Amino acid sequence: MFDQIRKRKQEEEAMRAAGRLPPGQALTQKFPVLHYGPVPTFNPETWDFRVWGEVEQPLRLTWEEFNQLPKTRVTMDLHCVTKWSKFDTVWEGVSVRTLIEMGLVRLKPTARFVMQHAEYGFTANLPLEVVLQDNFLLATHYGGKPLDPEHGYPLRGVIGFIPDRPDLKTPYLWKGAKWLRGLEFMAQDRPGFWEMAGYHNDADVWKEERYG
Repeated sequence: MFDQIRKRKQEEEAMRAAGRLPPGQALTQKFPVLHYGPVPTFNPETWDFRVWGEVEQPLRLTWEEFNQLPKTRVTMDLHCVTKWSKFDTVWEGVSVRTLIEMGLVRLKPTARFVMQHAEYGFTANLPLEVVLQDNFLLATHYGGKPLDPEHGYPLRGVIGFIPDRPDLKTPYLWKGAKWLRGLEFMAQDRPGFWEMAGYHNDADVWKEERYG
């Protein structure tokens, strides 16, 4: 046990020295499960993914149609507002930029923010510029396998830090919604679920923007 603790501390110090551990965070080798409310059930026959708001035309995709979209693989460090960090996690899914490049989503010039809508009415807001970054993904797989139900199966928004990409804004993990069902593109920003509860609207991990 002491060897495990020492090894974790050594890895944590190595990540801190490499500039990959934000202030106030500690390394974890597990993947803690944190969410509000129960884990929803999934029915592939009735599940759909919708896009609406400041777009030229609303979009609806069935689970089968969503799975036919081109996939992207991203390796990211995850940073949770509860002060744990998990490094070199591998995700696979669909980037929002892909939806736009394919012409499935055509944004109006007024689109500047995005609200993620998930099961049970949960919401998470982000600026459009962040949603279009390489470190935001509509994820279906983690570690080469479909998401576990408690981690957002079948679809979740996920955002993290890509090593060697300090140019990308990195919010805390809550800014990616589990059990995602749709994206609303907005002209004006609105707070999501946790922002209405007092969490910081920008949530920059490097600035420790945990609470508003």
